[in-house]
Amino acid sequence: MKFSCTKEKLTKTLSLVVGVAGKNINLPILSNILIKADNQKVEMIATNLELAVVANLRSKTEEAGSFTVPARTLMDFVNLLSDEKVDIELQDSELIVKCGKSSTKIKGSPAEDFPIIPSLEDGKGFMLNAESLKRGLDQVLPAVAKNDIRPELSGVYFGFNTENNVGQLVMAATDSYRLAEKKLKLDQGSEVFKVILPGRTAQEMSRVLSLADGSEETEKNSRILVGENQIALHFDSVQLVSRLVDGQYPDYTQIIPKEFKTTATFATGQMVKEIKAAALFTTTGVNAVSLDLNTSQGSIGVSSTSTQTGEYTSEIPAEISGEENSILLNHRYVLDGLNNMSDTSVALKVISGDSPCLLTPQNDASYLYIVMPIRQ
Repeated sequence: MKFSCTKEKLTKTLSLVVGVAGKNINLPILSNILIKADNQKVEMIATNLELAVVANLRSKTEEAGSFTVPARTLMDFVNLLSDEKVDIELQDSELIVKCGKSSTKIKGSPAEDFPIIPSLEDGKGFMLNAESLKRGLDQVLPAVAKNDIRPELSGVYFGFNTENNVGQLVMAATDSYRLAEKKLKLDQGSEVFKVILPGRTAQEMSRVLSLADGSEETEKNSRILVGENQIALHFDSVQLVSRLVDGQYPDYTQIIPKEFKTTATFATGQMVKEIKAAALFTTTGVNAVSLDLNTSQGSIGVSSTSTQTGEYTSEIPAEISGEENSILLNHRYVLDGLNNMSDTSVALKVISGDSPCLLTPQNDASYLYIVMPIRQ
């Protein structure tokens, strides 16, 4: 195997796959990436057995071949190279990397030892804007459950063309304390599908979409292929294939309130600052911040108290309709929602201090974020 490429292209391709390769005591080769060179292209591949990423590297191949090397070692070395042409060659079970006056030999393992990469050929296809998909994933990911007690909640729900949402992909995540839902327009694909992506896959999808993006020649659309128990994302020069979570996602729509007693609209940035200030004076573990909706004064009172650090009170102006109301919320959950709203103003809808409240960008009905209150 022998090929050459630019340092810039090599760094970009490695950054797309290196996130999937990780330490595995039982199967050390999973911390390697597989490099496959033929006359047409060079592929770099990483897998953790649940998920695989294949990225194409633009290069000039002199000799075909394949080999695996530790992903992190190669990535760290390439990052230190000068911006010149990089020559890569396989000699006696070692990968020789040359750039300018620098040269290194990296020990690796034969390609035959690398696990077979799953591929999805006969799934149903959908197409949607890549930037919208990345943004949507980032908006729902904070609400994914962090433990595996209920495997379906540690994933992201994908509903294609479901009832009342024809022509859309609905993404949702909940950890029982908050719920995030985002609706995206589908440019192609009419089949009805409901699947659950592992949380790790959703994170990697977002990462791949952000890293592959950016150049003038980058594709604007991403293609998703859904099979019986697998999902694949094709975007630009990258392909991601993952298994799906077994099981059925709970009907989360039942907990979305239909009517509210108070609605307050406020400046997003101002509220983020106030919540961050109040967060300094909350009891660790509880993270409670009180929001008091004062209809008569047209303001929201933000307050918190801690036996260790003291207390905080402040007010921000808001447009409020309905009755006076107050609710106690976990500041971390509120910030996760607000930080993913690009609108300058956000609406907070409240029933009572004992019921879930809803946050939504004022000019974007496609995203909603629900937070359960802290019961006093």
